[in-house]
Amino acid sequence: MDAQGRGRAENVDPADQWVLNPNTGEYELRLSTSSPQSPVPGQRRTGRPSRSGNAARTGRESRAAGQTRAGKSRSGQSRTDQGRADEQTSVSRETREAPGRVAPGRDVPGPRRRRTAPEEPAPGRRGRRPAKKARTKKALMWTGGSMALVLLAVGVSGYLYLRHLEGNVSTTDVGDAGSGNFSKDEAFNILLIGTDKRTGEGNDGYGDTGSAGHADTTILLHVSKDRTNATALSIPRDLIVDIPDCPTQQEDGTEEIVAGSPGVRFNTSLGQEGRDAGCTMRTVEEVTGIKPDHFMMADFNAIKTLTTAVDGVEVCVEEAVNDPDSKLVLPEGKSVIEGEQALAFVRTRHSWGNQGDLDRIKVQQQFLASLMRKISSSDTLTSPSKLLSLAEAATDALTVDTGIGKVSTLTDVALELKKVPTKNITFTTVPVIDNPAEPTPVTVVVDETKAPEVFDAINNDVSFTEVKEQEAAAAAAEKAEIAERLEGPQSDASEVRVQVLNGGAEDGSAGTTLSWLQIEEGVVKSENAGNATAEQATTTLEYAPDQADQARKLAEIMGLSGSAMKPGESVTNSQGQPTMTLILGKDFEGPGTSLTAPAEAPDVEKSTADEVLCAS
Repeated sequence: MDAQGRGRAENVDPADQWVLNPNTGEYELRLSTSSPQSPVPGQRRTGRPSRSGNAARTGRESRAAGQTRAGKSRSGQSRTDQGRADEQTSVSRETREAPGRVAPGRDVPGPRRRRTAPEEPAPGRRGRRPAKKARTKKALMWTGGSMALVLLAVGVSGYLYLRHLEGNVSTTDVGDAGSGNFSKDEAFNILLIGTDKRTGEGNDGYGDTGSAGHADTTILLHVSKDRTNATALSIPRDLIVDIPDCPTQQEDGTEEIVAGSPGVRFNTSLGQEGRDAGCTMRTVEEVTGIKPDHFMMADFNAIKTLTTAVDGVEVCVEEAVNDPDSKLVLPEGKSVIEGEQALAFVRTRHSWGNQGDLDRIKVQQQFLASLMRKISSSDTLTSPSKLLSLAEAATDALTVDTGIGKVSTLTDVALELKKVPTKNITFTTVPVIDNPAEPTPVTVVVDETKAPEVFDAINNDVSFTEVKEQEAAAAAAEKAEIAERLEGPQSDASEVRVQVLNGGAEDGSAGTTLSWLQIEEGVVKSENAGNATAEQATTTLEYAPDQADQARKLAEIMGLSGSAMKPGESVTNSQGQPTMTLILGKDFEGPGTSLTAPAEAPDVEKSTADEVLCAS
């Protein structure tokens, strides 16, 4: 008979109720601390107690015969509670009086619980705590489930909001006018275009009536590869340029080429005759030699909504302004402007300097510098409401190329630009002179004595500002190492062995250069190796260490800088002889034209984004 048969199992395994008494060497039935059991005489040979022989001596057999198990036996008469109590008292007395016996429940270990069984409550406790724990656990489950739903809702809302922002942004496919996908590991050029298109509420009084949206304000933003500096180059709207032929994507998916126009204002590179932003990008490359990678275009509403989103931008004027044309009214000194007033500020021409576009450009640069400072301030970056408003305003106002058309990519662009300290963001303008073809100059042309230096500095990632001392020292050391590549003995031109490849220059450049090298410069051991495996921005000369003398001679002939010289491993030409490799990049303008990069930026009129200037 075991505890299961006595109705006292309480989730205890019957096999675990028989325990070995170390004092007697016998197994005993252990039910609970309140009901000690009689020891069983005779030592068992196995791990299970015997149910024969001595069972009659303890009275267990008689008790088992009188007890009815629930749901199994209907015969026999159930003992009364008083009868069971008497029997237990008799057993306890017999156990206590037995000589040499130790009372079970004192030196005998208690029964082991099943793993799934709840712990027995201590004597005198009602055992309600487990129920309380169950209720607490259930409450936590409900709370956790609610939190999960909240987090899920936030996640879904965030996704939907991102999709909403994606829907705000308009895109234009500019084909090969841009550089495809955005790269976070390289220097990049973004063309910022402000149009004079009269769209949006309250804009009827601005711009030209019926204008398709010309390039009213244009800035080429160059961000350095190491993100230590950036240059914002303003391009005057009245600059006389040659606009090249421009392939444009039509609404039906077809391509139409808009014919180029020589000797016209730069602002007509957009909107005129159906030209898109890709045409403006091609025109910038034609004028400066700098290829824009991407563009961002905004209309009048951008200034109004962006300044409102950040609760205004601080500007400064040396004298009070009351312009009846733009409706701009400002007191002398500093003011905070937003909305219509901000737009009037950047469009005003008659209140600054000689009332021309060049002076207005300076004021616009000061305004953009102030806007940059406000956007990057802790007051803006720590305000969720301002950031959301800024995201709405920026995406709703922008039209961009397909390469940066996703909000995630625009975020990447912003984060890369944010790495540049404001003190190292330079604002400058294309050097120009009055148009000599006009008796009374109204337009301007590129200053060919100063502008090429500016364009070369940007193209070669040269900073117009001082970077951190440590970074400047590292850059100086690198420049010194590069300069050393040009120092040392040179081979005779007839000993220079080189293969020429086209890596982005105009078609036929490799053949033309080969003829020039052989006929004009005496580099007879040269050959045309066709096209390079990939296009590259700059021209390079690759050579093995033992070809350094030849490399220095060819660099002198070609007008290459030390940075164009790339020490590497030797290759062989078509005759199996070791040779150098000259790859003509996109910067190649023809044999005899120097490709030496500037060591430092030219001294030009400029300002930086951390300067607080007053318009005059």
